[in-house]
Amino acid sequence: MTVQEIIDGMIEKTGVTPLPYDKTCDHIMCGSKDMEVTKIVTTFMATVEVIREAIRFGANLIITHEPTWFTGLDETEWLSEDPIYLKKRKLLEENGITVYRFHDHMHMDAEDGIYRGFDLEMGWKQYRIENAPGMEHFGCCYQIPKIKLRELSDFFKEKLAMEVIQIVGNKEMEVERVGVLVGGGSLGLGIEELPMQLMDKNNLDLVVCGDITEWTISAYVNDATALGFNKGMLVLGHERSEEMGMKHLVPWLKDIIGEIPVKFIDAKEPFQYL
Repeated sequence: MTVQEIIDGMIEKTGVTPLPYDKTCDHIMCGSKDMEVTKIVTTFMATVEVIREAIRFGANLIITHEPTWFTGLDETEWLSEDPIYLKKRKLLEENGITVYRFHDHMHMDAEDGIYRGFDLEMGWKQYRIENAPGMEHFGCCYQIPKIKLRELSDFFKEKLAMEVIQIVGNKEMEVERVGVLVGGGSLGLGIEELPMQLMDKNNLDLVVCGDITEWTISAYVNDATALGFNKGMLVLGHERSEEMGMKHLVPWLKDIIGEIPVKFIDAKEPFQYL
């Protein structure tokens, strides 16, 4: 199969009408659509370490969720003389690797491929509850068995191999109704008030976040706690909150790619903690 045949199969499986080229970031970032694919890697982001692991695996196609070239739209004009860009691109080209970004169509799938992976990894699908009217396409809400915020933090640490989790709120508070906003969803997707409205309209105890802005949901939950409300926030970060979607893309791909070997490579958190 060629790269383009795999791309076409992926978009068809999402059920999404293919987006016009200039209306999506789902593009080939390096390589050729006509290349015959021998092995595939899925990952949150095609970092240099992921590329090196893909080379060791013998993959010539990397399917990434997030940018390869350091901006949301993967624009490269500003990088034309940048030594880091040039060396990273050379690494891909010398090893005959094509990189395809699978982002917009993945999120637009009726079940959203990233949240599908979250539910599979966490075992939370059975706890899904309906979102408030008008917010059906913003995040996911759950009613989980009662647990203390501290214990839930430990659960995520173990599941996602995290050293540190940021929280806002009383670590001993009881959590039952939870909203999850993976990746940039916790920034509001261009509407800053949406995370707070999600929390209010769904009567949530806790919101699990990817990215954060300290004057929005963080401040809202902090003030709610100070006023005596049972509200909390837990921060996984963009990468940890979305990586599992790319992990569970591996079995999702099987009926598209047939016998082509495919492997998930964890891009891992970009941070170290001192």
